[in-house]
Amino acid sequence: MKLTGLELRRIAMPLVAPFRTSFGTQTTRDILLLRAVTGDAEGWGECVTLPDPVYSSEYVDAAADVLRRFLVPALAAHERLEAHLVGPALAHFKGHRMAKAALEMAVLDAELRASGRTLARELGAVRDRVPCGVSVGIMGSTGELLDAVGGYLDEGYVRIKLKIEPGWDVEPVRAVRERFGDDVLLQVDANTAYTLADARHLARLDPFGLLLIEQPLPEEDVLAHAELAKTVRTPICLDESITSAKSAADAIKLGACHVVNIKPGRVGGYLEARRIADVCAAHDVPVWCGGMLESGLGRAANVALAALPGFTLPGDTSASGRYYRTDITPPFVLEDGHLPVPTAPGIGVDPIPEVLDEVTTSTEWLSW
Repeated sequence: MKLTGLELRRIAMPLVAPFRTSFGTQTTRDILLLRAVTGDAEGWGECVTLPDPVYSSEYVDAAADVLRRFLVPALAAHERLEAHLVGPALAHFKGHRMAKAALEMAVLDAELRASGRTLARELGAVRDRVPCGVSVGIMGSTGELLDAVGGYLDEGYVRIKLKIEPGWDVEPVRAVRERFGDDVLLQVDANTAYTLADARHLARLDPFGLLLIEQPLPEEDVLAHAELAKTVRTPICLDESITSAKSAADAIKLGACHVVNIKPGRVGGYLEARRIADVCAAHDVPVWCGGMLESGLGRAANVALAALPGFTLPGDTSASGRYYRTDITPPFVLEDGHLPVPTAPGIGVDPIPEVLDEVTTSTEWLSW
């Protein structure tokens, strides 16, 4: 397979409601899409960077720049192009995992479409549908939070994740537990908002029977997470700290985590995500698929990943309507708390042309 051209397309998708975390509030998702064109098929990739370098060092403009100037030309120079060769071909360039993941996704989608294979089968999925959790942002009041959680439970979500930060942690969790009971699968996500000095405070979450506390400390502080795990009973889950199969193995060996959140964009692509899942399975560490407010393109690929063995906890693979009134693909709709795994070749979905055009803010065609 030979890459003959690639389109960079920016889209702006308004969220149904502001989504607030410890690092900021999003009202519109600025997404960079890639369309890889080969002699055999076309494939789509989605870059999960945010507009600003607040979740990670990557951001949308930088991703477009590194793709345009370095990554795409390096890949285009290869006469024989297969998805498993994308990582090695780009290894010379440091970092930029989200941009690399988007490019790998586009190539992988094209390769699978050309051969009539599905992403789920390629990755090794064992289920035809996956249980879905929902991520609930930081709210203006406890009452607003309880209304939101109640609505999501009514929709059928099987797990609730609450975003937390200093000043918005123990009491919101207590309120949700008191209102909805101990049977609700509940976890929290700090997005690196705390330090090891907060260990005793975080231990106050232990009585609420949480599935996990996700990335409480800065991503570089893996040893600090290991120390925190000695203080709190709630299982520690790492997100931002896990960037590769090696970093996952190291964190597990150090005792820094008992659960791992796998986000394909954060780790450089779906093939590395599968390797991380394999490492975790070998150590009996459960994993789940995280989300970055993807469009239907990224959501389709994430659902396929979440169908692998080892993904034993519900992921952030919410229905399209959780974030967007109109998705750029046919919407993913919750069915009894689950989403179906796409069965068409490649990632299994295509953008709806008129909807895609409506939300497009710019396009750029790269050829050689």
